[in-house]
Amino acid sequence: MSDQNTVQYEGPAGGWGSLRGITRIFGDEWPTPAVLDTLAHQNKPGGFMCTSCAWTKPANPNVVEFCENGAKATIWELTTRRCTPEFFEKHTLSELQGWTDHDLEHQGRLTHPMRYDRASDRYMPCSWQEAFSAIGTELKTLDPKSVIFYASGRASLETSYLYGLFARLYGNNNLPDSSNMCHETTSVCLKKVIGSPVGTSVYEDFSTCDAIFFFGQNTGSNSPRFLHPLQEAVKRGCRIVTFNPVRERGLEAMINPQSPTEMLTGHETPISCQYLQVKAGGDIAALMGLCKHVLDRHEKAQNEGRSVLDLDFIERHTSGFDAFLETLRATRWDEIEQNSGLTREALQAAGQVYVEAERAIGIYGMGLTQQVHGFDNIAMFVNLLLMKGNIGRDGTGISPVRGHSNVQGQRTVGISEKPELVPMDKLGQMFGFDPPMEKGMNTVEACEGMLKGTVKSFIGLGGNFLRAIPDTDVMEEAWTKMRLTVQIATKLNRSHLINGEVAYLLPCLGRTEEDMQASGPQTVTMEDTFSCIHGSIGRRKPASKHLLSEMAIVAGIAKATLAENPKVKWDEWLGDYGLVRDLIEQTYPEEFHDFNGRMFTPGGFYRGNSARERIWKTQSGRAEFTVPKELSAAGFADAAGRYRLITLRSNDQFNTTIYGYSDRLRGIEGTRDVLLINPDEMARNGLTEGQIVGLASDAEDGRDRFVGGLKVTPFNLPDGCLGGYYPELNVLVPLSHHDVESKTPASKAVPVRIVASG
Repeated sequence: MSDQNTVQYEGPAGGWGSLRGITRIFGDEWPTPAVLDTLAHQNKPGGFMCTSCAWTKPANPNVVEFCENGAKATIWELTTRRCTPEFFEKHTLSELQGWTDHDLEHQGRLTHPMRYDRASDRYMPCSWQEAFSAIGTELKTLDPKSVIFYASGRASLETSYLYGLFARLYGNNNLPDSSNMCHETTSVCLKKVIGSPVGTSVYEDFSTCDAIFFFGQNTGSNSPRFLHPLQEAVKRGCRIVTFNPVRERGLEAMINPQSPTEMLTGHETPISCQYLQVKAGGDIAALMGLCKHVLDRHEKAQNEGRSVLDLDFIERHTSGFDAFLETLRATRWDEIEQNSGLTREALQAAGQVYVEAERAIGIYGMGLTQQVHGFDNIAMFVNLLLMKGNIGRDGTGISPVRGHSNVQGQRTVGISEKPELVPMDKLGQMFGFDPPMEKGMNTVEACEGMLKGTVKSFIGLGGNFLRAIPDTDVMEEAWTKMRLTVQIATKLNRSHLINGEVAYLLPCLGRTEEDMQASGPQTVTMEDTFSCIHGSIGRRKPASKHLLSEMAIVAGIAKATLAENPKVKWDEWLGDYGLVRDLIEQTYPEEFHDFNGRMFTPGGFYRGNSARERIWKTQSGRAEFTVPKELSAAGFADAAGRYRLITLRSNDQFNTTIYGYSDRLRGIEGTRDVLLINPDEMARNGLTEGQIVGLASDAEDGRDRFVGGLKVTPFNLPDGCLGGYYPELNVLVPLSHHDVESKTPASKAVPVRIVASG
């Protein structure tokens, strides 16, 4: 359908709108004057690495190497606002539960360690030693299997390594992280089909590819710096084809804010040559249509003595091709059209772009991973790339765009609930203990344990876990039945307002701030979406003299909990983070050799990827063609009155952090309480623009879920699809509604129905 009579944004991504967005947050937060110097060094060698997305930091950075969201994240951290003990004297936690996500974080940086006083329902200041001692005492009394060690995606490689070590010394592998909520499907699928759990492309591939295929990734809001190489690729003739239920402006048109000519003239670059609004959950079918067209072109070319498929690559490097071909030929076009919501002609036109490209890259985001059959989404994408040998050559590859700044790196250094993914034997030898070999709990399993009452404690290294998970209403109730909850954070969020019997809120340094330890100022490192490792130095004065680094907090809790071990040297490691990098190098010598010497390599140092070298660490020793279980990834059947809800992040948001109420790139201002629906569906339901309605869960599990007060907003979406904001609509996502293989919550096609009186 067209954008006529729908809410929309007419301008391009970037441009003056981006600058106005940054300026508005600057005015709201009144950051410290040093913010300008911090921004000048952001994402540059020897500087500070952004806490927002995991997009790479190029070896030859622009004068300004940050995007709108990256600038907002830095300003948000360097605010002059402070959330002090006096604030908590004025407000009970029950009262604060009625505040919005934005207003909670808008109170500013946390300044003191706090313990929860249940009698007054308030946080009270305490000393660090009191907090560590009390937490250690509680952990000693608990069964290690009942304790969760959660890590958000921003903690450094150094802290993540020691956090994982702490959990295993304590006695479990209960190490879920934010990857469980977004890209765990990637880790599970790519590991199985190509032998590497991460993407195979590198930054330089975007300068030589002929085509880029996007599925379910909103570059304009989630990783805007990616728009620069996309714009350059389009200008040299690369063709970009996008599949997304939502028309995202970043993949339609862009003005580069760093180009005076473009800014002054308003000249914009069209990004996608084709933009196909696939039905939510329709990606398997869409990819099947692309593959079917490629096969058809190949068979016609063979009659002329040519080949479209890379038959030599398929023969030498793949397995399962014959079974895939059989399924491909047996799948009818009418089935593909019905399940994808796209016409045969549109899919053939997109497929022809792929046929004509010598080198192609496949990009995807959570539109593929957060589906019940997300594994099959990604596996089908790999099938398409394997057909023409588009993995393991320059200018090619499968390339998931990761979200949080170090979410991929945490997995690399041991934050995993799966012991087979961690060199346990080596850890045992290095630190003189018998590591636990029982599988730990991921995010969904941790939540299930809380509901059953078997999980007794949660330690959160950053993040806003309770707000980010599905079934938030029922999970908040279960949360209060735990014995111990500990939250390590820079700002107040909703997860800090729901507590166990014993609870502590521990404020930490931000990445922009100087981390001074015994050996002097410290460097931390993180891994970007292309598997490159970058050093980062904070130089700003800490927001409070009472703050500790994440490393110091982890070490403090560990020392108070664990028995002494001469091989476990928390104080030495805390005094010099370089010693921790030595441990990482010893544990993972192939990827991290000469770690300390290479951490400031311009553009980061590449830790390698076996699949990029066409070394397939799979069960068969080859890249695997697979057959999808079904054509729809949604995991539920269509029915009268049932819609597929897509949860979205706004342009003024990063994960659960809400910077404001301007979703500029969608034309929505001043509110997040909206129901996005196309005008035809409005007419069929007798709805009018601005009408207030509700959404009820239509999952077949017998549980009532409801969100009211949503303003009907006409928006360009496929028939049968609705849109609304995350995390507010997480209450409608059943905990059981997740990817079959990875248990990643399936938030991109949630079964709901519209309730006319909200």
